[in-house]
Amino acid sequence: MKKIEAIIKPFKLDDVKKALNELGVQGMTVTEVKGFGRQKGHIEFYRGVEYDINFVPKMKIEIVVPDQLAEQTVSVIREKAKTGEIGDGKIFVYPVENIIRIRTGESGEAAI
Repeated sequence: MKKIEAIIKPFKLDDVKKALNELGVQGMTVTEVKGFGRQKGHIEFYRGVEYDINFVPKMKIEIVVPDQLAEQTVSVIREKAKTGEIGDGKIFVYPVENIIRIRTGESGEAAI
């Protein structure tokens, strides 16, 4: 099993979610996060005053999928989250040793 974390632009969340549902991904956790990468934030103007925004708002998606679905999941996220502009985000893939569903005690892929 693999855990896939994706940091994406907020306005791309609905496109990514819809595509993952169509792929058969059964669940995900979404968190509003802030951060910066190479862009080091950006500058905004409000009422003529310049503000340096160090942390850019992003969405973090966390998904656990069977190994055979991992590559497709990454491809879908990459395709649907891409704008071609700086700050499109990152995708991280981690191995998952085990999952236990608290309610039933199921473990492994059955708990996904």
